[in-house]
Amino acid sequence: MPDDQKHIQLVFYRSANGREPVREWLKTLSVEDRRTIGSDLKDVEYGWPIGMPLCRSMASRKGIWEVRSSLSGGRIARVLFCIVRGRLVALHGFIKKSQKTPERDLDLATKRMKEGD
Repeated sequence: MPDDQKHIQLVFYRSANGREPVREWLKTLSVEDRRTIGSDLKDVEYGWPIGMPLCRSMASRKGIWEVRSSLSGGRIARVLFCIVRGRLVALHGFIKKSQKTPERDLDLATKRMKEGD
């Protein structure tokens, strides 16, 4: 029997001025890309804890995880998140252009995670 209850709730990081950068980034993507990323995020909510190939911990950044989405045209997207008070907080989203996650993206997610403390 499939588990039809969320194990963890997704929330978007909100800056001090009320902006939600991950939600704003998602709105710039095509409907197809938003649907793919949204489905992957939903799978994490319902399947948490979940591992590869969908989700993994960023070993170089304690407390940061990534949701790994495969988009059309061979593109890949990442949503970096942390867990705060039993909720998945989406910190940063981007289209990945190289095999290694750029330090600036990890730095931004880490900065946003620390702002939420």
